[in-house]
Amino acid sequence: MKRFSIYSVFLVLFVMAGCTDKFDEINTDPTKSSESTWDPNFFLPNAQINYINLGYGNIIYQSLMMQVLASTFSYYGNGDKYVNTQNSTSYQGSIFNTTYGNVGKLLAEMIRLSAGKDQYTNLYNVGRILQVMNFQQGTDTYGDIPYSEAFKVKDGVATPKYDTQQSIYAAMLPELESAINGLDANKLKPTGDLFYAGDITKWKKFGYSLMLRVAMRLTKIDPATAKTWAEKAAAGGTFTSIDDNAKVIADAANANSAIYNVYQVTDDFRELRFSKTLIDNLKSAGDPRLSAVAEVPAAGAAANALQTLVGDNSAAVQMGLPNGFDLIGGATDITKSAGYPGPTGTGNDVAPLGKYSRPRISVYLKRGGTLEVLTYPGTELLLAEAKARGWNIPGTAADHYKNGVVGGMTTLAQLDASATISSATATAFADAHPLDVSSLDASLKMINTQYWIVTGTTFDFMENWSNWRRSGYPVLTPVNYPSNVTNATIPRRMIYLSTEIITNGTSYTEAVSRLSGGDKLTGRVWWDK
Repeated sequence: MKRFSIYSVFLVLFVMAGCTDKFDEINTDPTKSSESTWDPNFFLPNAQINYINLGYGNIIYQSLMMQVLASTFSYYGNGDKYVNTQNSTSYQGSIFNTTYGNVGKLLAEMIRLSAGKDQYTNLYNVGRILQVMNFQQGTDTYGDIPYSEAFKVKDGVATPKYDTQQSIYAAMLPELESAINGLDANKLKPTGDLFYAGDITKWKKFGYSLMLRVAMRLTKIDPATAKTWAEKAAAGGTFTSIDDNAKVIADAANANSAIYNVYQVTDDFRELRFSKTLIDNLKSAGDPRLSAVAEVPAAGAAANALQTLVGDNSAAVQMGLPNGFDLIGGATDITKSAGYPGPTGTGNDVAPLGKYSRPRISVYLKRGGTLEVLTYPGTELLLAEAKARGWNIPGTAADHYKNGVVGGMTTLAQLDASATISSATATAFADAHPLDVSSLDASLKMINTQYWIVTGTTFDFMENWSNWRRSGYPVLTPVNYPSNVTNATIPRRMIYLSTEIITNGTSYTEAVSRLSGGDKLTGRVWWDK
């Protein structure tokens, strides 16, 4: 049996075949697509939604270990307590499947079929930009991954080598620059574009904003390269308002929002809560996002499980669930923890977690949910950091920081109108909490804590985790739960897809030998030193 390769590229062509000596002449349906007639634009919206619609792929680990969410439910022990619970290896390898499966393959084929064709010039370059974003997510998750030989099965490469993360980053930045320069507003727009409906001006801003994010990932390991490319991105022109946010609005009829797909499950809805770390941060600052994103459910177990019954979003009643606890009756039972507020309900209708804040139903449970991909506030905060480091960035660090804070608040209205924070309210908060420029460390702490809040409240947990590893902020206290597999440290990477040792063993083994700490949750990728 021929072994399937995850790195292969496929084309969805509808060709009917029959058993005859004149196969091509007789049994090919002339009404169906062939490679020469297939429109590669059809791949674009599927790649876009699959990139951001990660479901459990970014919630089961990243959301909880970053202490944005918390849970006592055993299923979420993977991220909440760093223990291996059911399907842990599947979730660890999930992003690998995304990188080379229903995102990477689609983009690779879209790029191949549009290359060299004038009518697809913009589609070709949009595909290259998105593939960089896809590969960045993959390499940030695992470290060394196939890059230069990926998707080349047609060229005879079924077991691609794992390129070093250093070489991947060195290739991604000029690839981005080339793709951005190749965009041409005078040529045909991509069709089916879920982000910008083919607006090439916005795609150029997207490309430079992504370039900034890629560059800033190198601040610990290669600050000189980070500086060069961050300055180039700023000069090129990054996002200028929340109207530039790259986002996907899910199809309410099919409920394909990542937020919805997870949060709609009865156990997940009932058991997921906002972490004490996040709620305490918002509450202590008087941050208006507190009542925009959080609510306390009505009393009792039945009310806690009812997905149509909204809770109380008053800031005063919000309380975060501490990470690292369970509900199994032992020493780590949440009911025995210091500060436990008690349950809600009476008799047989008791909710042990009833007083803890959950993500608001109206904002995060809606069927046609909005999924933020790359945002103006995140970009502004990275510009603030670049400027604080003394790099040649227009404006001041304080102004970019303010833009990031205000943008982070006003972006929430894109998730749902009920989360709207007025520009006046957001600006007043930002003015009352300006950037501390007394030292670089003071600035970095404030900037990256805000980045954590922005990406956390928009449920962009992959970026939330990656920027925390890069910056070290906010300073999080790891949990120390019995039987944890990380020696009570927050995971720094995910473990490779489990089938790689079988299907691409030589390349996998070589990559693991280069990986700091080995193929473990405690290993570190190249830039995370």
